[in-house]
Amino acid sequence: MDNIAEGFERASRLEFINFLGVAKGSCGEVKSQLYRALDQNFITHSEFNEVYIPYEKLSAGIAAFMNYLNKTNIKGQKFRNLQV
Repeated sequence: MDNIAEGFERASRLEFINFLGVAKGSCGEVKSQLYRALDQNFITHSEFNEVYIPYEKLSAGIAAFMNYLNKTNIKGQKFRNLQV
């Protein structure tokens, strides 16, 4: 959430996309840690799925948002006076 907020505050579409990528990477880290916890029997399959599935959906949502932003002509608030 903090990476997304920081990227948004940069007021540039490309910087926002970059920070969304960092946030998506953090989702991947959590998913990796969940696999590690499952492999070490620190959590059950049920607990794994309870946390993993929402992170999978979040990661997909961030990717879809990044895809949308990559296709838009809007450059961001930083460039509002330059937009046509």
